[in-house]
Amino acid sequence: MDCNLFGAEAQQATKAKTEPVDAVIELENVAYSYGFSSNELLADISLKLSPGSFHFLTGPSGAGKTTFLKLCYGALVPTAGRIQLFSEDLRQMSRDSIAMSRRRIGVVHQDCQFVDHLNVYDNISLPLNVVGDGQIADLSNLKDLLGWVGLTTRAKAFPAELSGGERQRAALARAVVMSPDVILADEPTGNIDWEMSQRLLHLLVELNRMGKTVMIATHDMSLIRAAKTLVQARVLRISNRRLQLAGADL
Repeated sequence: MDCNLFGAEAQQATKAKTEPVDAVIELENVAYSYGFSSNELLADISLKLSPGSFHFLTGPSGAGKTTFLKLCYGALVPTAGRIQLFSEDLRQMSRDSIAMSRRRIGVVHQDCQFVDHLNVYDNISLPLNVVGDGQIADLSNLKDLLGWVGLTTRAKAFPAELSGGERQRAALARAVVMSPDVILADEPTGNIDWEMSQRLLHLLVELNRMGKTVMIATHDMSLIRAAKTLVQARVLRISNRRLQLAGADL
């Protein structure tokens, strides 16, 4: 896949990216608890996500994988510890700075919500239109992106008409349309068959080969094993509120 398929608008929106950093996202002694609860969901978590790295995040349901990802893209602020996004301290960042950093992080949500009255093409191009102050996204580049995720013939379809696999591929396309530095995917293969899971994995590996940092939260160990011949990855596990290295390089 060519980086140019992401479009001129996406490159314009992200051209202000800073010099290379040691870690695109860094967590230091981070803890998180919801509301006024004294029971921490996550505790004493430290991690550096290096540029171009590939991680799997595992753990049982309810362990805090989704919460962890939300901390990584600034949707949640830790109750203790420090998070840095592209070398900037999250607590010290202005709302605009956080918004700019989040443009550099593409998120594939577990529930992959779409705007029901917009077709696939318009849903995928929506981030470009918002950031570009109403500019129309480049047609040829978006067509390339649709082709990359195998949705060329479904460009005019509406969300309700899509299969589970098609929805996940559309969600991935929307997540990367801004040409982010980081892709965080929350259970991207949770509701699709094995063949489609493999297809999504290959797309994410291809993004990593382009230099993108990738983290996939999943409970599917078969998917992790399937990645063995495709990419060098680290497997992390959330257990007893803490982050552990589940194994050496795959």
